[in-house]
Amino acid sequence: MTSSEPLWTSDYVKAWTSNFIIFFAFMIMTPLLPLYLKDNFSADKDMIGIVLSGYTLTALMFRSVGGYLVDSLPRHKVLVISWLFFSLFFAGYFITTSIVLFAIIRTLHGIPFATTTVGNSTVAIDVLHSSRRAEGIGYFGLSNNLATAIAPTIGLVIYESTHSFDLIFGIALASSLVGVFLGANIRLKPRPLVRDKEPISLDRFFLKRGWALGISIAFFALAYGVLATYLAIFCKETLGSATGSGNFFMILSVSLISSRIVGGRTLRKGKIVENASFGVLFSILGYATFACFHNLWACYLAAFIIGIGNGHMFPAFNNMFVNLAPVEKRGTANATLLTMWDVGMGLGTLLGGAFADKYGYVAAFMLSVVAQFLGAVVYFTLARQRYIRQRLTQF
Repeated sequence: MTSSEPLWTSDYVKAWTSNFIIFFAFMIMTPLLPLYLKDNFSADKDMIGIVLSGYTLTALMFRSVGGYLVDSLPRHKVLVISWLFFSLFFAGYFITTSIVLFAIIRTLHGIPFATTTVGNSTVAIDVLHSSRRAEGIGYFGLSNNLATAIAPTIGLVIYESTHSFDLIFGIALASSLVGVFLGANIRLKPRPLVRDKEPISLDRFFLKRGWALGISIAFFALAYGVLATYLAIFCKETLGSATGSGNFFMILSVSLISSRIVGGRTLRKGKIVENASFGVLFSILGYATFACFHNLWACYLAAFIIGIGNGHMFPAFNNMFVNLAPVEKRGTANATLLTMWDVGMGLGTLLGGAFADKYGYVAAFMLSVVAQFLGAVVYFTLARQRYIRQRLTQF
């Protein structure tokens, strides 16, 4: 097997761009939703955490179902149908006349978000040549990391200029519809569908080999969930900067891009475990910097360090999950990774709001440090060794 096959084929570019759009549409609203709930419905910190955790809970419930569907049904059809529903829910934010209605729409939106992300990531792996898979997965992850980093910045800049939440919702809807078009035009080779004799077998919904990696990811996601959700309010109320959170995400995006490029080269050489280990340690340093030093320069330094860490860590973890699964369970592997990420993000949003309400934002961000440290402990004591023993040589 050689590495002369092209990486950036038209179908891979479509899948990459589509994945960017999924997360861009969702993340352009994320840092503004606490402000939206506070300004429009006078929601307190605890209520904000409860309401915003709803979509994560439904995404968590349906990730595994999405993984089963993309393995058991034609993946492309599952992707396109899920994406249409994902787009339509953005229109629902225009009619949120009460916090209860907003909570319902936001919570239900988690269902198509779950199935769309699982479907698109699995399709992307399918269109990659096996010799470029590790590298391709690494660059593919850049699409959602990049969107997660720059979309909040764009959203905050637009809001500061227009003070219009409806405009933000409209941009999310329009961009998502573009993603539907791109996703519908990805070409896939026919693959055999999974026909289980035991349709309710746990391993069809959750990759049991990846449980230790999944616990690590959940802790890392908890740390990011606290930071991403409450950064805008913290910068505005504590650091006295309305643009501080936007600058944070911009620096994070630049750092992520640089880290992904370097990490992609080492992934191509097979250094998956090394990338993951480096990223885990660097991320701890970044979160600790943010939590311990409360000024804008420390905030920006933390963004740079976290970007380096996450840029190495997450593509490596994605490769690990895929390498633990046979081809017929790729959807399940991706669903497991994303499910555990949802678990952490949901807990981060919920616990972060509770900690901020009772003890203040500094305590909430210290929770991020603790979560990142616990994730590192699980990774170095359990997950890394289990992966080395159980990874598949042919997949």
